Amino acid sequence: MIYLDNNATTPIDPQVAARIADFAREHFGNPSSLYPIGREIKEMINEARQTIANALGTSRSEIIFTGSGTEADNFAIRGILDAHPDKNEFITSAIEHPAVIQTANYLEKKGCKVTYVPVDSKGVIDIDFLKKAISHRTALISIMLANNEIGTIQPIKEVSKIAKENGVLVHSDAVQAFGKIEVKVDSLGVDLLSISAHKIYGPKGIGALYIRKGTKISPLIYGGHQEREMRAGTENTIGIVGFGEAVRVMQKRGLQDKKLINKLAEKLKKGIEDKIPNVKFNGHETQRIKGTLNFSFFGLEAEAILLALATKEIYVSTGSACSEGSEEVSHVLQAIGLRPEVVRSSIRMSLGRFNTEEDIDTVLRELPEIVENLRKISNLNNEEY
Repeated sequence: MIYLDNNATTPIDPQVAARIADFAREHFGNPSSLYPIGREIKEMINEARQTIANALGTSRSEIIFTGSGTEADNFAIRGILDAHPDKNEFITSAIEHPAVIQTANYLEKKGCKVTYVPVDSKGVIDIDFLKKAISHRTALISIMLANNEIGTIQPIKEVSKIAKENGVLVHSDAVQAFGKIEVKVDSLGVDLLSISAHKIYGPKGIGALYIRKGTKISPLIYGGHQEREMRAGTENTIGIVGFGEAVRVMQKRGLQDKKLINKLAEKLKKGIEDKIPNVKFNGHETQRIKGTLNFSFFGLEAEAILLALATKEIYVSTGSACSEGSEEVSHVLQAIGLRPEVVRSSIRMSLGRFNTEEDIDTVLRELPEIVENLRKISNLNNEEY
């Protein structure tokens, strides 16, 4: 199997799996209990929280565990808007993850004014548009650090500077950036930031939200004292311990992973562009997560390519995993100016820790033949649109 969909989820790292298995066998206490087996679990949670805080350059008191990156995004956006009823405006970008876009749609139905900042053909937000969109009623700006479909990295430091000058809070969805580029909250200047374990070879169903000390935000779930009374309910102890271990391994392997992924991605990108005619690379050439590659194959339907590759046990995607199965075309690729027929011809390949050079060689051997054969039977024009 050749797995090239690491932006959707990553395989769990063996060290993380071993840590989770050991924890599940040996520990079952409720971290809210005052007796020793409860306090022991509480300490393990705090250890994981500290590991994550260290990776983000902050203190553990500013980390709240959530059920996912999507939940962290919802918590940040709805929590800030709820806590600032006098400010009923929200700014985000046109290429955010569905977790943010759908939350924005919900806010609009509730009477909130939402402004969507457009992007250029490379996926970079229009800073001048953003500046003009801010008003005295703007409560929050939410811009993702790196896009999940095309990998483009946004100028979050500049966004934060502009926001601070106007007294506006900033949230960034860093789910696709964390573990791939440096993510330090003070350097970025953000007030809130979302991350998730299953994008960094950890377990699914556990995420975290960084909330800068002093930020006024409403709780996500009421009912208990857990997570500083911000998210009530008994903690997902297995997930939290696994998250902490995944971050520990990530920090240890960081440079090694980055060098490997960047090398393989460069080879894959060059090979596709050299071997396959009438393809278009989508995203920024340099200002992006290198392991995320998005190509349009003119004259074809992406689903046909995906299924043909799957018969060779090569797994890619057509975009966000949270949008797969939807009949709507990618809002990200539309936002960068691609026509619907070009959007529908696009596939994403995202590389990870466990990919090898042999994987890339196999893809570059199989994909050109698949594209050529599909084009022979396609009714679509395979010339550039």
